[in-house]
Amino acid sequence: MANKLYDALFAPHENNTGTFLHLKDGGQVTYEAFLRLAAQFANVITDMGLVAGDRLAVQVAKSPEALAVYAACVRSGVIFLPLNTAYTPVEVDYFVGNSGAKLVLCDGASADALAQVAAQNEAALMTLDADGSGSFAEAAQGKPTDFATAERDGGDLAAFLYTSGTTGRSKGAMLTQDNLLSNARTLVGYWRFTSDDVLLHALPIFHTHGLFVAMNVSLLSGCSVIFLPAFNVDDLIGNMPDATTMMGVPTFYTRLLDDPRFTGELTGHMRLFVSGSAPLLAETHEAFEARTGHRILERYGMTETNMNTSNPYDGERRAGTVGFPLPGVEVRVAEPDSGIEVAAGDIGVIEVRGPNVFKGYWQMPEKTREEFRDDGFFITGDLGRLDEDGYIHIVGRQKDLIISGGYNIYPKEIELILDEQDGVLESAVIGVPHPDFGEGVVGVIVPQPGKTPDPDAIMAAINGEVARFKQPKKLVMLDELPRNTMGKVQKNALRDQFSDLLAG
Repeated sequence: MANKLYDALFAPHENNTGTFLHLKDGGQVTYEAFLRLAAQFANVITDMGLVAGDRLAVQVAKSPEALAVYAACVRSGVIFLPLNTAYTPVEVDYFVGNSGAKLVLCDGASADALAQVAAQNEAALMTLDADGSGSFAEAAQGKPTDFATAERDGGDLAAFLYTSGTTGRSKGAMLTQDNLLSNARTLVGYWRFTSDDVLLHALPIFHTHGLFVAMNVSLLSGCSVIFLPAFNVDDLIGNMPDATTMMGVPTFYTRLLDDPRFTGELTGHMRLFVSGSAPLLAETHEAFEARTGHRILERYGMTETNMNTSNPYDGERRAGTVGFPLPGVEVRVAEPDSGIEVAAGDIGVIEVRGPNVFKGYWQMPEKTREEFRDDGFFITGDLGRLDEDGYIHIVGRQKDLIISGGYNIYPKEIELILDEQDGVLESAVIGVPHPDFGEGVVGVIVPQPGKTPDPDAIMAAINGEVARFKQPKKLVMLDELPRNTMGKVQKNALRDQFSDLLAG
């Protein structure tokens, strides 16, 4: 039977005895062994009564076995729902209830806490620990190492990914087989992946970056993966001599640059470093290139679309931009209300259309309609502009736009100035309630280690570069900015923390 995603990503490797995963402890997993395990898992899933189209929720540590659950879901036609390991039982309860998941896999240590969640949502609960043990793995022992692949076409759902829910309840983005496969095919070609590559992988696999970008690209190209359980600088440096490529978030690169062992010699054989999930500072770009001779390739994607744009493999990888639309993907910068494209250089909302764009939000037809234009473009909510050479610049989220005294203020403009000031490591600009202007600008600054920025000097510098209404009413210092697991600054948390700062 045809199963478009399985046939492309997994089936070609069923008899491949080459190494798929290199593990931290020195062990290896062949493609063939991995897919035999995935078949056993698929048999357990169906034995539990799940059929194609049902949902399986997974909140487990990163492991080869956890990855095999994804492969088992694709093969059985069950919709894969990975959940951040940091989510609390209350949050998991919402995801399981909203998705209607019939089976929940969790770490053994979470089983007691999630038993009630599973029971009240009429879902079965099984365990899968980081070492590959647990009731789910035990149930797979002795199961057949083959499975009758479920018939699925490109329009069938393959996965749910829930948005971060910074405003209101999280939404379940429905991703089809075509969404995942089209993006993997595009990236393999655009980033030149082949079976000779070795990908250094320290990302989580509950997120689109670590799973649907990194792993789908690896599977489609047939390369091998150094599969690390989590981000650790020692592990990255120790394994880099055996890798050819790496995908990471900005934190990976800043931490590497902080380590004197990270040298040009260490990276001499690498061909590609990719960064995403959060903006990479131009300063990091420049420091990385000066240290290694490599120019990091920054790209832009999101939960609902996977990857939309990328800096070029050949040609200028321009710091502060996310490059150009990927082949087959249409991107425009438009007026938020009308959807009419703005002039080059003007700021507008980024809209995307292509085979990578999700099917809609689970059980939210009205929200789905709100987020799509009549001509099929998805309204990302990200604000951006096109420069004179066609590179796309992300300037912030539409929800982070500050409206002070009726004027629109884009935080990124102020952040770029703050980041350039003496003693400033990074910054975030937010709007908080103001009695006269509705919202007032607040600059949140993280000092460089061992330095104390001068607020008066910073304000003087800002005064010379932007209009008065854009200037921060106050500057505050923090040891670090709040971030999610993928490194994105959580401005909603900052807005909550400083909501009373400018009051009366």
